[in-house]
Amino acid sequence: MAGSPALLLLLALGVCEYGHGKYNLVARFLNSKTTHPQRGQRLELECLTTKEDSGVFWILKDKSGILHFIVFISHMSRTVFEGNQVTSTRFEARKGHKSYHLVVKSFQPQDEGNYFCLMNSNQVLYFSPGQPAFFPDITTTAPTTQTPTIQSGITKKDPCLKTSDPETNKKKELSIFCDIFIWVPLAGACLLLLIALTVTIMLCRKTRRRRCRCKR
Repeated sequence: MAGSPALLLLLALGVCEYGHGKYNLVARFLNSKTTHPQRGQRLELECLTTKEDSGVFWILKDKSGILHFIVFISHMSRTVFEGNQVTSTRFEARKGHKSYHLVVKSFQPQDEGNYFCLMNSNQVLYFSPGQPAFFPDITTTAPTTQTPTIQSGITKKDPCLKTSDPETNKKKELSIFCDIFIWVPLAGACLLLLIALTVTIMLCRKTRRRRCRCKR
């Protein structure tokens, strides 16, 4: 190929038609027992096709819905990875008889997504259904609460009963003393004020009576 496979793929997506019926492509895990890959696992996928003389593109659609070009495998087993590189640190690729294999060397969170393969034949783009590859869902179990056991011969303390604290008692005594120190003088002052007011009223009455007598 003269140019970058990723660029050619984008051009094909822009100008070519999409086909399903003539050539069938199937993307799947090579190991039929694989359902969810594990972290660090070597994961191998294969793209099955009925056409042997056409190359295949491997594409990853990540969890955000973004498409990532991985590799183009020609019918002559030539591999071209992203950046027009012959090899990749994350992936391996090869061609079989009627299948094109993609290997994820060490499956990591950035490798999660839907993998599918594409084939361009006579200006028609054929593509496979996506093969999802995600870590298994981790279900967390609710913690079990253990009921306290009562041992024989041991009396349980009532949590509602409060133990006497010496420091608390001191604070209470100090509070009572402060109340007495404040309120007793205040009550005495009020009593003196009341007596003075009573005496003043009585003197005023006597003075008024004397004035009334003098006027007569």
